[in-house]
Amino acid sequence: MNASTALVIMVSSLALSSFAAPPSSQPARRDRAAWLRKARFGVMSHYLSDCIERNDPTAPPMTVERWNNFIDHFDVNALAKQLHEVGADYYLITIGQNSGYYLAPNATYDRIVGITPSHCSRRDLVSDLSAALAKYDIRLMVYLPSGAPDKDAIADKALQWENGAHRNAEFQKNWEAVIRDWSQRFGKKVSGWWFDGCYWPDAMYRSAEAPNFASFAAAARTGNPDAIVGFNPGVTPGDLHALTPAEDYTAGEASDPNAQSAHPDGHGLVEGATPHVLTYIGSDWARAPKRFTDEQLLAVVRRLKSMGIAVTLEVVIEASGKLPQTFVDQLKTMNHALPAN
Repeated sequence: MNASTALVIMVSSLALSSFAAPPSSQPARRDRAAWLRKARFGVMSHYLSDCIERNDPTAPPMTVERWNNFIDHFDVNALAKQLHEVGADYYLITIGQNSGYYLAPNATYDRIVGITPSHCSRRDLVSDLSAALAKYDIRLMVYLPSGAPDKDAIADKALQWENGAHRNAEFQKNWEAVIRDWSQRFGKKVSGWWFDGCYWPDAMYRSAEAPNFASFAAAARTGNPDAIVGFNPGVTPGDLHALTPAEDYTAGEASDPNAQSAHPDGHGLVEGATPHVLTYIGSDWARAPKRFTDEQLLAVVRRLKSMGIAVTLEVVIEASGKLPQTFVDQLKTMNHALPAN
């Protein structure tokens, strides 16, 4: 969901002949995502060192000290109050992405990459945010890329990452160990995982032997067996499809939400998964200003929900941890106009 992966996303969109396993080969799975289908909507934000730097071009380059200072001053209570006011049922936040800076400690990551001082924050922002959200019965979900942080050459090498359509078994074993560490730390504080960048599903994850989609999902559910998992193959306009029986919901990355559709079965599922779309309401991912009028946003959400699609709306976030008031106001207006569940 960033410019550096745009070409990959385009290519992946052309490779959907192998998108999903045949329906006959899909075993029955636990319906962990029933709560997601019942939700009014969710909000997502990219809280990343890259985005903080981009929004303040005069600031010095990111350092461990600066990153920890941002994380230490992230106002979880203010954000939770905003999400309650706009009517969100859940919130999705990035643990980290391409820079290699992460917003929760991870001893396994530190041991594997060997970077000191750690680029993982001292504060466990995920656990603190979960506690703040719980006061309003708002669930927390987390985002991770499925690959190594491509702007951190040391981490890439230590994790044994090779970009492209490769088996990447040694990397995946390392990455699953990192994910298990976070999952054990968070436990039931986290209700779901959204994994970005699964652009080469056949090469990396459709092996009968681990590491594969099943082991990937199992790593994320180590701390919470009820956590929902979704794998993102890139922007795929049109009907939503399950990427694997190991996922509970479609990742549903959408640049144009009006290009997405779904045909759920009698249980509200698409190939065993809850249909879901994630799209941005700013000018692009993690950017302002708004791209929809209030009426347009309401129409987008109403259309998706009329097809039984769960909706997550990405909103730019300030370094303080608060959402810009202009987006808060728009989400409030939309929420008031949506019918009760």
